[in-house]
Amino acid sequence: MPETLTATAPKQTNTIVHPHYGCAIGAVYSVVAIPGGVPIANCGPGCADKQYCILSSGNGYQGTIGAGGGAMPSVNIGENEVVFGGAKKLDGLVKSALRIMKGDLFVVVTGCSSELVGDDIGSVVRRYQRAGKPVVYADAAGFKGSNITGHLIVVREIIDQFVGEYRGRKKKGLVNLFFEVPYFNTNWRGDFIEMKRILDGAGFTVNVLFGPGSRGVEEWRDIPKAQFNLVVSPWVGLDTAEHLKEKYKQPYLHIPVIPVGEEATTAFIRQVVEFAGIDPAKSEAFIKQEAHYYYYFLEHFSEFFSEFWFGLPSAFTVASDSATNIAMTKFLADQMGIIPVKQIITDNPPEKYRNAISRLYEDLSEGVSAKAEFIEDGYMIEQEIKNTDFGASVPLILGSTWESDVATELKGLLVKVCTPNTEEVVLNRSYIGYRGALTLIEKVYTAAVGGGS
Repeated sequence: MPETLTATAPKQTNTIVHPHYGCAIGAVYSVVAIPGGVPIANCGPGCADKQYCILSSGNGYQGTIGAGGGAMPSVNIGENEVVFGGAKKLDGLVKSALRIMKGDLFVVVTGCSSELVGDDIGSVVRRYQRAGKPVVYADAAGFKGSNITGHLIVVREIIDQFVGEYRGRKKKGLVNLFFEVPYFNTNWRGDFIEMKRILDGAGFTVNVLFGPGSRGVEEWRDIPKAQFNLVVSPWVGLDTAEHLKEKYKQPYLHIPVIPVGEEATTAFIRQVVEFAGIDPAKSEAFIKQEAHYYYYFLEHFSEFFSEFWFGLPSAFTVASDSATNIAMTKFLADQMGIIPVKQIITDNPPEKYRNAISRLYEDLSEGVSAKAEFIEDGYMIEQEIKNTDFGASVPLILGSTWESDVATELKGLLVKVCTPNTEEVVLNRSYIGYRGALTLIEKVYTAAVGGGS
C-alpha cells in the first residue's frame, strides 16, 4: 500500500495516495470484457488479483465470468523466472490454456517482471499464431501507466495481430464504437447497452466490441469493414482511431462529451447521422419517441423540484475520470441548473490532450463555465474539496468511495460515479443517454431527500 501523506506533505511527491485507477496490467479485464476473450496474465501472483480488487470487486462488485477473477490463467512469476527467464513457463501455460479454457481469443498480457528481465514473449506467442491459434500478446507493464494505458495497448495489439490486414469494401451504416474502458468505468456495462440502443435506434449497426451487447470475436474481425469509427470520450480511443485511419483508411468522428439527457443525446444522434450521411428518417422517429418518454418523467419530477427546491443542493463538484467528469458536469450545469464549483480530473490524461479537455468546460451552459484541475493524489483531492466554497447549500459531491470521508466532514451528499466504489452493487446501471439521465436524477435527488448517498 502507498504510504499515507500527512497534513504537512509537500505539493510535489512521488507517492500517490488513494489512486482512482489501476495499473496497466489491469488490461486483463478489457480482455475479460470481450465475449469469448481469455486473458493470460504473464505477471507476478498478486498483480492481476490486485487489479480485480480495484476494477471489479472494489468497483461496484461487478463480478466476472469465464476467465476473470480466480479463474484467470497466470504464470505467477517468481524468483526462478526472474533469474532464469519465464518464457518456458509461459509456453506451458499457453498450451494448457488453449486445451482447458473455452475461448475464441487468448491474450497474453505481460506485466513488470517479465518486461524488466527481457523475456521474448513475442517469440513464444508467434509460434502459436503460425499454427493458426487465436493468441495475441500485449506488453502492459505497470510502469507504463494506468489500466487505461494497458487497455489501449491491448486493443491495438488485438487489431494488429488478430484482426490483421483488410482490403475489402466498407459497409455503410456500420460503426466501430470506442467508448468507456471496461470495468474501470463503474457503469460501463449499462452505458454500453444504452449507447448501443441509441445508435441502433438511429439506424446504425454497431460493433460495441465489449460487454453483453457484443458478438465477441466476430465483431472484432468486422472492425475493418466499418464505414467509420466513433470515439465518444475526451481522449481515450483517439490514438486507436488514428491508427485505424492509417491502417484501414477509415475516417472517424470524435465526440468528446458523452451525451446525458434529452438535449445532449438528441444533438449527439443528429451529429453522428449527419457525419455518416444516412437517411435521418429513422433517427428522427427514434428521437421523437425517446423525447416523449423523457419529458413525461421530467414533468412529474418538476412537481417535486418546485416544492423542495429551497432544500436541494445548488453547487456541486465532480472528482472522477475525464469522460465521466465532463459528462456529469455538463448535464448538471446545463440541464439541472446546479453550479459547478470544483471539477477534478483523476485519470491523468496525456499532456497532449489536456488543453482540449480544459476547453470543454468553458461553455457548459449559457453564462456558465468551470475550470478543470488535473489531480491524481487522493489526499490532495480531499483537500481541494474541503477548501471549496459551496455557498449556503449542502455540498453535492460526485466521486468515489475515496471521497466518503470528506463528504461526511462537510455534511455533504456523495453520489458515487467512478472507481473505486465499495459501497454499491452495480449490475446494468447507466447515467448516460436518455434513460440513464433519469436514473442520475433519481440518484442525486434521492441522496438529497435521504440525507446521504
